[in-house]
Amino acid sequence: MRLTFELAQATHTEIIEADLQHCIVAGWAGRDLAAIEHHIEELAELGVPRPSAVPLYYRIAANQMIQDTDIQVVGTGSSGETEVFVFNHQGRLLVSLASDHTDRVLEAHSVALSKQICAKPVARDAWLFSDVAEYWDELIIRAYIQEDGKEVLYQDGPLSTLKNPLELIEGYFQSTTMPEGFGMTCGTVGAIGGIRPATQFTMELYDPRRERSIRHTYVTETLPEVA
Repeated sequence: MRLTFELAQATHTEIIEADLQHCIVAGWAGRDLAAIEHHIEELAELGVPRPSAVPLYYRIAANQMIQDTDIQVVGTGSSGETEVFVFNHQGRLLVSLASDHTDRVLEAHSVALSKQICAKPVARDAWLFSDVAEYWDELIIRAYIQEDGKEVLYQDGPLSTLKNPLELIEGYFQSTTMPEGFGMTCGTVGAIGGIRPATQFTMELYDPRRERSIRHTYVTETLPEVA
């Protein structure tokens, strides 16, 4: 998939096109085992089995990565998860944002299939990892959903609670360098008030030092579930 990003730099903004042929979702990517257990228990309430290992890497079809503001899903049982998204472009590791949108009903049967069946919305902005690497743990990921006609905070937490992308990259590739053509989501934080669907999902990566954000909003259209 060819994705387009606005890469913000100190003196200018660069438009880049990344040809991403592989998508990896790094699940159970927390640093704190207690926090991982909390997320496992959240999903267990929905009937999702415990993971066989942590972290666990899921392969997703590259054509599921989209930058549209609308996605379509079957049934009402899916929901988004805000995650840092990293990829290598011409020798530079770039940082953006993606939603690991997942079918929670299917997840009880197969986590891999539940992730594969849903589109993965990706933001249109990016930063150089090298620009934020020194204070990576201070960055914050958030998500908001529309609920009862109001915008509600759904996720909120510092990246200090999640494994560093370089650690996740090394865990999968056995190298600190990510090959060109791969994109990886890097784990999420717990849902405030429990995991639940929403027709509108807004995700944000906030840089408190530079007071800037990467944000992306998408709307979910529900298709009928026909037996």
